[in-house]
Amino acid sequence: MFDLDLWREIFQSINKNRTRSLLSGFTIAFAILLFTILFGIANGLQNTFKDAFVDDAKNRIAIYTGRTTKAHNGLQAGRRIRLKNEDFDYIEEEYDDKIQFLTARIYRNVQASYKNETNTYDLRAVHPDHQFLEKTLITDGRYINENDLKNKTKVAVIGRLVEEDLFIKTDPIGQYINLSGVQYKVVGVFRDDGGDNEERKIYMPVTTAQMIYGNNDYINEINIGYNPNLDYDQAIGFGSQLRKDLKKRFNVAKDDQRAIRIMNMAEATKSVDGMMVGLGIIILVIGFGTLIAGVVGISNIMIFIVKERTKEIGIRKALGASPKSIVSIILIEAILITAIAGYIGLLIGFGVLKAVSPVLEDYFIKNPGVSNGLVIGATMTLIIAGAIAGYIPAKRASRIKPIIALRTD
Repeated sequence: MFDLDLWREIFQSINKNRTRSLLSGFTIAFAILLFTILFGIANGLQNTFKDAFVDDAKNRIAIYTGRTTKAHNGLQAGRRIRLKNEDFDYIEEEYDDKIQFLTARIYRNVQASYKNETNTYDLRAVHPDHQFLEKTLITDGRYINENDLKNKTKVAVIGRLVEEDLFIKTDPIGQYINLSGVQYKVVGVFRDDGGDNEERKIYMPVTTAQMIYGNNDYINEINIGYNPNLDYDQAIGFGSQLRKDLKKRFNVAKDDQRAIRIMNMAEATKSVDGMMVGLGIIILVIGFGTLIAGVVGISNIMIFIVKERTKEIGIRKALGASPKSIVSIILIEAILITAIAGYIGLLIGFGVLKAVSPVLEDYFIKNPGVSNGLVIGATMTLIIAGAIAGYIPAKRASRIKPIIALRTD
């Protein structure tokens, strides 16, 4: 039951000892403030790494080619390495058990027009699996399919912003778009979490592009989605074996770094995960070290408070106050100060993170923040610590005989 006199007495005690109460509150508020800022910055770094790979599959391996930099097996340096359909088929057959998705890429720049609207866009000729490796999200219509590849159909899947640019008041599905003089039927519209640049792209079947743009079987790049059952080390080993086999296939020296290049997301993800684990441990150590400092601080202050109020406790006992009521007053006062100060520290911490967020983004720390649950848990830890720190000396003081308490200096 709510005891108005008890609470009035608690607030009178806090008001009477303002300096003591402020010191107690400052210790708690500062601990929660530091805790909030540290974990907020850590979460900001995690957000940065997540956004960097948001529009690519984590199990992606990309194969690029260039020119040889070293002579090998009687072949001169400077030789251009070009991927073909047969290399795509070789990879598909040789590593079938390690591959989940597989697509080629052909890059072109095209001028697209529909009626009176014209603009220039990047064109990617791909296989159907590209949708999953690029995390392309179809919002209307469909993506490239196997029939498109087999029949070399002139179809296109356009990005959301291409639709906005060219098809202002028209549903693009089923309409024909002119790409550098060739008519293509629009069969799908997509969006991509990678941002505006990704949504200004146009996709078409790789076989169609080979037929129209050069009448050849060259491809610019091969992308693989390795089997997700492979762990990081197995995936990295797969990428290394792939590089080794392709260098052998194209007569490239083992130490030639430019002719055959492999970008393996497993390597990047493993490095990022390792760095985030290390960062998380550092933040936990610092964060909990801050909390421990706060616990020690509030504990020392509560011990001092109880010792300072020994005479007061003696007078209360002499007037008939029970040990339980004495402990309750000190305990509730400790919890109240800790809770209010923790909330203030939480508000200041959130305010600081919000204020410096634009500046932190310049240092690759995106949307720094911390969950309410984590900070509330930290505050509850300090509240419990403050309660325990107040309870033990208060319980001991409540057992002192009034005459002895009144004699205490």
